[in-house]
Amino acid sequence: MQVVVKTDIKIFPLHSRGKVRDIYAVDDDTLLIVTTDRMSAFDVIMGEPVPYKGIILNKITLFWMEKFKGIVPNHLLESDVRRFPAPLAPYADMLEGRAVLARKAEPLPVECIARGYITGSGWKDYQAHGNLCGRKLPAGLRESDKLSPTIFTPSTKAEPGKHDENISLSEAARLLGRTTAGEAEKISLAVYEAGRAYAAERGILVADTKLEFGMIDGRLHLIDEVLTPDSSRFWPAAEYKPGQAQPSFDKQYLRDWLKKQSWNMRPPPPALPARVIEATAARYREAYETLTGEKL
Repeated sequence: MQVVVKTDIKIFPLHSRGKVRDIYAVDDDTLLIVTTDRMSAFDVIMGEPVPYKGIILNKITLFWMEKFKGIVPNHLLESDVRRFPAPLAPYADMLEGRAVLARKAEPLPVECIARGYITGSGWKDYQAHGNLCGRKLPAGLRESDKLSPTIFTPSTKAEPGKHDENISLSEAARLLGRTTAGEAEKISLAVYEAGRAYAAERGILVADTKLEFGMIDGRLHLIDEVLTPDSSRFWPAAEYKPGQAQPSFDKQYLRDWLKKQSWNMRPPPPALPARVIEATAARYREAYETLTGEKL
């Protein structure tokens, strides 16, 4: 396996390069999505990669998409590089385990977040206003308390270098249309609850997750990544103690380290010490192995 920070596949035009994924247009209807080892936090790409992180994210996403296909269709076409188009054969070693072919979708202009526990930006909103994305919550909640019922909180998709912002359900309906917004909320909550129940059996609490949807043939499809350590908060159930921040199997460890640095959350980020990279990588591996029962 190779550590991949940036790809340069000249045989197909680059469709987009995100914080983590490089996407190429194979044809008018098909995308090649490569999940790199780039690491982002607070919407800023770190200067150092986390080795094989992209493979873990890709494999976790494939795992969940297979589980959730009875809830919502997804955009996947192929994940076996041996069955990729012949012109990609010279790149097979680089793409192994971290690339998929997918149907091209029209992404929704909002991100769909399901929250089962109050933490992160939701906790900050609650502390400041007593609500979350315009929804009034009970008084006296503690950090990391379980929310009942689970709350759907859409957010904007920020331009590179800017931060996503939580929006109200009415604003989501304005951006998406009431029917699409309602469908996105329903599917997001169904996916989250199914994933949370599965993870709980394996000793992991899924505190929240961010999902992406796109339209294909007039129907919502699950796209991008699903319930990964980049898009979700995974807490070890045995160590859960409400009223405080929780240990995690995700990039919260990196976020916490960054918050202790003298940094304004804008590029360039501080250099990551080897111990922080190694500890982050270990948490990603543990999440993958615990969820799937497979060794990386």
